[in-house]
Amino acid sequence: MIATEQLNAVAEAARAKADIAALREQFPALHFTECSDDDVSPNYRPAIDAGKHYLYYIAGADGHCLSMTNDPEMATGILLAEKAEDEDD
Repeated sequence: MIATEQLNAVAEAARAKADIAALREQFPALHFTECSDDDVSPNYRPAIDAGKHYLYYIAGADGHCLSMTNDPEMATGILLAEKAEDEDD
């Protein structure tokens, strides 16, 4: 589960420095991965807008195959999806 407060803290950190290694160091209990937002299925909605990135929930980081989820209760990690140039704030 990823609580709203934790998601907000990750988003704030990503806005300051959207670096996967830094996020992993700052939030060691979470799994992080990254891609371009245009690679994300429209079946999933961003959990939060983090400036130049959208953050999505991912599940299964406990050893099973990763999958995306819209449910923060099932989430074990965050997908950092870089927005296209024309989507920047």
